[in-house]
Amino acid sequence: MFVVVGVSGGVAAYKSVHLVRLLVLAGHEVHVVPTEDSLRFVGTSTWESISRNPVTTSVHDDVAQVRHVALGQAADLIIVAPATANTLARMTAGLADNLLGTTLLATTAPVVVAPAMHTEMWSHPATQHNMATLRARGVHVVGPADGPLTGGDSGPGRMSEPDEIFQAALAAVPGDADLAGLRVTVSTGGTREPIDPVRFLGNRSSGKQGAEVALTAARRGAEVRLLAAHVGDGVLMEASRHPRVEIVHTGTAVELQDAAVAAAVDADIVAMVAAVADYRVAEASDEKLSKQGGEGLTLELVQNPDILAGLVRNRSPGQTIVGFAAETAHTDDELIAKGRAKRRRKGVDLLAVNAVGWKKGFESTDNELLILDADDDVVAQVRGSKRAVAGALWDAVLTARQRTRMESTDGSLSLPEM
Repeated sequence: MFVVVGVSGGVAAYKSVHLVRLLVLAGHEVHVVPTEDSLRFVGTSTWESISRNPVTTSVHDDVAQVRHVALGQAADLIIVAPATANTLARMTAGLADNLLGTTLLATTAPVVVAPAMHTEMWSHPATQHNMATLRARGVHVVGPADGPLTGGDSGPGRMSEPDEIFQAALAAVPGDADLAGLRVTVSTGGTREPIDPVRFLGNRSSGKQGAEVALTAARRGAEVRLLAAHVGDGVLMEASRHPRVEIVHTGTAVELQDAAVAAAVDADIVAMVAAVADYRVAEASDEKLSKQGGEGLTLELVQNPDILAGLVRNRSPGQTIVGFAAETAHTDDELIAKGRAKRRRKGVDLLAVNAVGWKKGFESTDNELLILDADDDVVAQVRGSKRAVAGALWDAVLTARQRTRMESTDGSLSLPEM
């Protein structure tokens, strides 16, 4: 999940360091949004090192990315810990003159607050009124606990422990485990075919889309095996921390084929997102090829195996196979025509087609897909972040599997004899 942790100015901010660590270790992408006052207790460097993401406090930072609303829009969950009396009052009034305030107003995700303040402040009618208002709006409240406070005082107002906040926050997220119990194989990245010990034939795939496809499946309950060819720096970081994702590293198309065949044996769904080289050098040189005067160089290329078509030919009963096709096209009609031709050649249940070019498709944060089903109908057209695209893809997969089950059931029914 994409989790935003808001930290307001209270001494209990030190506890939230452990909360962020718990979230990161659980495989979530965490962005910390501290208030300026909170940085007097825990500094920016700590938050960035623990969350592994940059930290800003002002609506004037990262303006080009519209960060003051982008965090709230992207969030699957927002936690405010500690939530001081001041922050709770500002939330109630809808004030938004800092990054935390705008993030809270820009989100539709579940919001969890962990109040922390002295007993008198917690018991004050204004604070209690604010809490009642926030609860009525659907804000989830964890604590406060009754115990030692700063200055030697004790009573209600102590921030709940990080483990309790962690569990309560995850429980606040609506369950979306529609892939639970399914075994999924996903490939990602670009294969590299060696020319010599230094050079290779490759492509521009960063692996971001396949990594998001795998992570989305895991978040929705699936057990995922991610076959990773060459990927960009940091692309697999979040996947490597997810408890339901197993990563298998590959290099060449032949290595990817071997891994895919092995992984597909017990997979319910196979999604081949990787960009596989169509050709490899017939015989790679064991020595680095050097220039020979002004002469050119001729390489003999041979076709790589068609991994996707092979998986379809040897598929297990009930298995759903999804292919990806990156195509150059001038119009949507041309893109669809190329996608339909490829889907028929491969025989896949679904084919996700995206247009690529010099400046689109590869190495970007966003993507656009047309998804074709087994009847060559366009069942989805989605544009947005690669995470959003992955979600739409899995929705289409589940719809296709449901349709297959219904058709299988209808085909097995027979009318009684009269």
